[in-house]
Amino acid sequence: MAKQVAIVVLLVLGLVNSSYASTSVGYYTGKCGSKDVESIIKGIVQARFSYDPDIIAFLLRLLFHDSMGNLKTDGSLLLKGPNSEQTAVPNFTVKGYDLIDTIKEALEQECPGVVSCTDIMVAATRDAILLAGGIFFDVPLGRYDGKVGLASNVVLPPPDISVASAIAYYKQVGFTDLETIVLLGGHTVGVTHCNVIKDRLYNFKGTQQADPSLDAFYVFFLGTIICQNNDEMFVFLDSPNSVRTVDNSYYQMLLQGKGILPIDNAIAFDPSTASYVQDLANNNDYFLDLFAKVIVKMSLVGVLDENEGEIRKQCWTTN
Repeated sequence: MAKQVAIVVLLVLGLVNSSYASTSVGYYTGKCGSKDVESIIKGIVQARFSYDPDIIAFLLRLLFHDSMGNLKTDGSLLLKGPNSEQTAVPNFTVKGYDLIDTIKEALEQECPGVVSCTDIMVAATRDAILLAGGIFFDVPLGRYDGKVGLASNVVLPPPDISVASAIAYYKQVGFTDLETIVLLGGHTVGVTHCNVIKDRLYNFKGTQQADPSLDAFYVFFLGTIICQNNDEMFVFLDSPNSVRTVDNSYYQMLLQGKGILPIDNAIAFDPSTASYVQDLANNNDYFLDLFAKVIVKMSLVGVLDENEGEIRKQCWTTN
């Protein structure tokens, strides 16, 4: 396991540029007296997961929206306010802020002004992935919190983005084609709402019919039982039996014609990505290993240094 973790970290750190040099594995060792910062974070995440396993989905989405929404992993999404990133349409249903605040309060009692809210978000997500069936992996820490979080800065790919556009979007921060498909594997614990997919169920491209690429029984199940009378009803992006587990069943669902979001469905059948989906569907260990690497890589997008950021006293507001 130690060898595997070392390989993850070395591969990822080799992909990022020198502006991330302030981060390192074990960054907080000795910085909080005799207390182990990462153990404190892990304990609080474990306690939450024990009664609320949906926290894995909340944290993965929180980290993704923070990192990719403005191409910076800076905790800007944690900031509250009338024009904050939280008020941007793609962030309306993001959750998990309260857990980050709880961890921050605990750490402020032990070592005030030491641990950034951004690092808490990253480490908590890593811990939740392990609790939900993923592998353990180290994450470099030492990030600073951003001082600005504006809704106008939020740009996230829509669920109906084309495969080519999705690959181009993630390529701007250094993701390969394969890594883009692995990143979408975060949908293994995701949900959406009926209003997002109802055109695929009832009026695909104005045909008054369902999307023919969707499994017929799945269309019947979603269209007549789940979504018929409630646009706000949620729909699992993975198998209901696996929706709280980080595994490769998401890719297996895609191969069965059960990709809920248009982009999910598209990557399974696009010639440029279909082989990646097939490989990931066939090997859970392969997916888990790559997923760990991709999460670390995402967590290092646009990291701020001490000249650009701060260590917030409270995660929801700047100092």
